[in-house]
Amino acid sequence: MSLKIVVLAKQVPDTRNVGKDAMKEDGTVNRAALPAIVNPEDLNALEQALRLKDKYPGTTVTILTMGPGRAAEVIREGLYRGADDGVLLTDRAFAGADTLATSYALAMAIKKMGKYDLIIGGRQAIDGDTAQVGPQVAEKLGIPQVTYTEEILEVKKGQIRVKRHIDGGVETVEGPLPMVLTVNGSAAPCRPRNAKLVMIYKRARGEQEKTADMPYADIYTTRPYLNLKEWSVSDVSGECCQCGLSGSPTKVKTVQNIVFQTKENKTLTGSDEEVKDLMVELLTNHTIG
Repeated sequence: MSLKIVVLAKQVPDTRNVGKDAMKEDGTVNRAALPAIVNPEDLNALEQALRLKDKYPGTTVTILTMGPGRAAEVIREGLYRGADDGVLLTDRAFAGADTLATSYALAMAIKKMGKYDLIIGGRQAIDGDTAQVGPQVAEKLGIPQVTYTEEILEVKKGQIRVKRHIDGGVETVEGPLPMVLTVNGSAAPCRPRNAKLVMIYKRARGEQEKTADMPYADIYTTRPYLNLKEWSVSDVSGECCQCGLSGSPTKVKTVQNIVFQTKENKTLTGSDEEVKDLMVELLTNHTIG
């Protein structure tokens, strides 16, 4: 048995380095001002896909991402770890998309791909924390979904069995394929890059990344697997009114940058009297209690 798996992955700003220039005036993220990384939980999702590829010969894993030309780095990271190919949805019409517009674009791209058995993505992205895109893709495709997945246990006879996290424990559920799974950060971490695959795909580029004077330009003719696919709105037969800002009903009212500052500190000797005084102070200013 072999599977066709699509992994939804996103390039996100590293929120550990948020500064005053992190947001634009229109409420969208200023991605140029922040370092870009692969969304952490999407890497957990990729690992689950690669484990199925290891277990079921003939299985293929395709990375699907949306963003500007530089987001092709997400596909390369997938290829370095064992994915087979990838598609970058890139078009100015996709810019500023909220979860509804994003899920619409992803669903249209998946339909263009044709047959698929499993769609796996991270539970949520660290730049939005909504956990909505995966479930919305499932709804738009009209297929079942399982959220908060921690491990794929078995795929057999058109059915999949997974372990998912719930409040107070875990739950094992089973459902029919095709299906959408969203994976928790508590799932197994993604395997590291494979050195051999890095050497094979290190020059893989999307069209927007290529320049006339770049070195080794001839290899994109002799080695077609290094040409990363880029699809526009028209390529996926999408409607511009449902993409990007025009297709996004979510509006940001205001953005506030909160900076925590240390006002004062106090060193205690550990005596009972000092500990008692500290507790009284914390209770008085409602820090605790």
